[in-house]
Order: sequence, then structure tokens, then C-alpha cells
Amino acid sequence: MTGKQSERQKQMLDIIASEKRVEVARLADLMGVSRVTLRKDLDRLEEKGILRHEKGQVFPGSSDDMNNRLTYHYETKRRIAQAACGMVQDGEAVMIESGSCCAILAEDIVLNRRDTRIITNSAFIAAYIRKLPQAKILLLGGDYQNDAQVMVGPIARQCAQGFTVDKLFVGTDGFSEKTGFTGKDHLRSETVRDMARQAARVIVLTESEKFLKQGLVPLLPFSGISQVITDSAIPPEKERFLSGRGIDVLKIPL
Repeated sequence: MTGKQSERQKQMLDIIASEKRVEVARLADLMGVSRVTLRKDLDRLEEKGILRHEKGQVFPGSSDDMNNRLTYHYETKRRIAQAACGMVQDGEAVMIESGSCCAILAEDIVLNRRDTRIITNSAFIAAYIRKLPQAKILLLGGDYQNDAQVMVGPIARQCAQGFTVDKLFVGTDGFSEKTGFTGKDHLRSETVRDMARQAARVIVLTESEKFLKQGLVPLLPFSGISQVITDSAIPPEKERFLSGRGIDVLKIPL
């Protein structure tokens, strides 16, 4: 993708996320591009499930939650994912858990690294990168959760135990100074911990606003995390808190 294409798609997603529903003609006017150029970008993003295009109108994502989450702060997530991709070597196998930042990371790895293998419990991620011919995906089995599109439970644990990797990349729903990073679902959080046992390093990918939220259940304790990649708007006190516990914080500029 060229720099101009990336900037157009960022602008498009910002408009769609803000307005929720916009006519194609008006979107082209707002962006200052022709409808032909706009439709090429629309087709690419719709193919990836990030937006929908029906009857001359554009909507954010599809009916499922993961696609909608991709449109929210897409450019910030893309930059976080790019920073994470810089940590992955050619020929490496990495584990990636579910999440919108993680989905973008998986795509970046496939596009920018050679002979890498992605081990994931996310059916969404597998589908998100399935059309890239160089993608090598190992999808863990387990009980399927429809909304998050992930595999969880005892079978997922057993599958994860068959692999040892250097890096596991995970997303998060929130943060607590008492319990660590937090999630919304008990089974998904349990599976994250199962996967973390098979990785030498666990890297959390998250937008800074997650530090102001708290999920329902503990996801990962601070002792199990090596690094956090987030944006530069992370509250300074949260950054100091993480650094004080030996966790490296990598901030990408907004």
C-alpha cells in the first residue's frame, strides 16, 4: 500500500467512525477524491471486513464486534502494530491472541516478514489474513466464542502446550494497578494465560485509553509481562507504574 493510499484510508475510516453512516458521493466530496479512487479503497477495506458498502452508503464494520473495533482509532492501532512488527524476525514463529491491534499486527507480519508462522486462537485473525498468499497460520482448536471469534477452553490449552515461542502478542480491555491488565471474558482471559506460559516474552498492544478502563476479570499479572506498546497519550503515572515493575513501555507518537 502506498503512503497516499494509507492516508486516504485513514481519513475514510475517521469519517465513517464519526458519522456511522455516510453516502458514497458525500464521502468522496469530504475526502476530495474521485468516486473511482474512493471505490478502490472501499473495496479493499470491505474485503477485509472493516466496513460495509451497501446501496450507495458506507457503514463501519459489519455486524460483529471485532470488525467494528477495527474502525475505531485505526491509525493509532496501525502504528502500534507496526512497532510490534519491528520486533519479529524473518523465519520466526509467534503467538498472537485476539484483538484489533493484534489483527493488524498479523497482517503486517505477513506482508513484511519472510517465512513467519502465526500461531493464534483467533479465527478472526485467520480470516483477516487468509487471502495473503504468504500467510502461514496455525489455528489453535477449542470452544468457539461467536462474538470475539476466538477459541478458548481446555482444548485450546492443550493445543497451546504443543508450542514454545519467544513472543506472545496480546490485546487488553482494561488496566488495574491491583490485578494487572484486565479482560471482559473469563474463558478468553484464561486462554491468554495458557498461551503466555508457552512464551518467553509477553507483549501487550493497547491504545492509551485502555489505561483509564477496567475490565471484568484479570487478564495478565504484571509479573508475566515483558513490554507494553501503546501511544504517547498514556497517562504519565501509569507509565511510571509499569516501569517501576520492570515492564518496558514503548510509546508511538499520535
